[in-house]
Amino acid sequence: MKKTMLAMMAAHFCAFQARLAVSPAGYEKREEPSIKSIADALDKINTAFTEYKSTNDKRLDALKEGKSTGDLDAKLAKMDAEMNRLSELKSDLEKLQTKMSRPGAAGGSSDKPASPEAEAYKTAFLGWLRNPADPERRTALQQRAKDLRKVSAKAFGDDDGFETRAAQTVTGTGSAGGFALPEQIEQQIARLSVDISPIRQLATVRTVGTPDYKELFDVNGAAFEWVGEAGARNQTNTPDMAEVAPTFGMASARPQASEESLDDLFFDVENWLISSAAEAIAQGEGAAFVAGNGTNRPTGFLSGPAPLATADGARAFGTLQYVASGQAAAMPASLDVLHDLVYSLRARYRANAVWMASKITLSSLRKYKATDGQYLWQPAVVAGQPDAFMGYRVIEAEDMPVVAANSFPLAFGDFREGYLIADRVGMRMTRDEITTPGFVKFYVRKRVGGKLRNTQAIKLLKIATA
Repeated sequence: MKKTMLAMMAAHFCAFQARLAVSPAGYEKREEPSIKSIADALDKINTAFTEYKSTNDKRLDALKEGKSTGDLDAKLAKMDAEMNRLSELKSDLEKLQTKMSRPGAAGGSSDKPASPEAEAYKTAFLGWLRNPADPERRTALQQRAKDLRKVSAKAFGDDDGFETRAAQTVTGTGSAGGFALPEQIEQQIARLSVDISPIRQLATVRTVGTPDYKELFDVNGAAFEWVGEAGARNQTNTPDMAEVAPTFGMASARPQASEESLDDLFFDVENWLISSAAEAIAQGEGAAFVAGNGTNRPTGFLSGPAPLATADGARAFGTLQYVASGQAAAMPASLDVLHDLVYSLRARYRANAVWMASKITLSSLRKYKATDGQYLWQPAVVAGQPDAFMGYRVIEAEDMPVVAANSFPLAFGDFREGYLIADRVGMRMTRDEITTPGFVKFYVRKRVGGKLRNTQAIKLLKIATA
């Protein structure tokens, strides 16, 4: 038997070699990945940027001499793409490292262990995911939900003054109403969404129990005066209060799996659902936080009243300020414009300020040089840190506009002060195995709101002559 198997393997290998000799292009030779750590990525990024600077210097010299720069421009474009690829790979490695270092990763324990009732609900929920038509699994899930509700009632009373957490309640029957996601899964989706969404990492995030949530914001602050020990105290002006009311919408994801994969006991349905839902929701949120129109979705920070060139004291609350690029359809030709943009922001906001733009716009920032010839772009040299421009962190947001006439492709500011995200508690999920035969769709949904919070904390670059 052993000799027979060896003979069969040899015959198959000979056949493979023969096919390879006839059509070598039919097989792709894959190289071993050369980047296996964040340190490797950082080293390659810095090496690539050194070459980029040298090439750009040659381009500038050619322009001064009136020579053609077509070849150098093409080379720079390729190098931009390669540095963007390396930066994305570095980001992916950092996210993986963050995920593995979290409590509970790789079988470890979490900071706050779930209650036995919560674990039992999660187990029943995952069992129901695989086969919702099984009446025993459905009944078990409903019973676990009731047990979890009782534990919550004992801990907080029958009415704790807040909306009941969706992860502890089953409000629907069958596929029509769906079931609440277990709290452990909901938290992991929320964590992963933060990793993916750049604005979630920067903005102020509130967890609320109602879509009527509002914040009062002190626009100018209370007035102030100096007085002597026995001097008269005058009445100071009361602060001006403005209301910030985020607009809400239903953020939803519809990951789909084949029925065969769900029947496979080795298919990790929990991690698949977490990663699929988090990625879809984060991408949709990211677009809304930038340019959402406020109709059944958050209001993006670029979607408020039309930005004005007037300074903070002369501009109405709720309206952003812009600095014109000085070019009708291009980035600034002078670095002075970018300095004006930085210093239009008050010092208290500059301390935590970042640049935000798409990778296409960020590519153009790499070319700027100071008067001493030094490049103002600095690649990250430490794991976990982003690149920097003019000494401030650079954040890539793919939903930012591209450079075009009258667009706002670059933002600079303190987004924690400037933008508010409001999350309604709880996520729900409905399973649909009818609309697409052979596949099962999981409809995961949550309510999210967003709006500009402090319009003095974010400034914009406008592509315009004035």
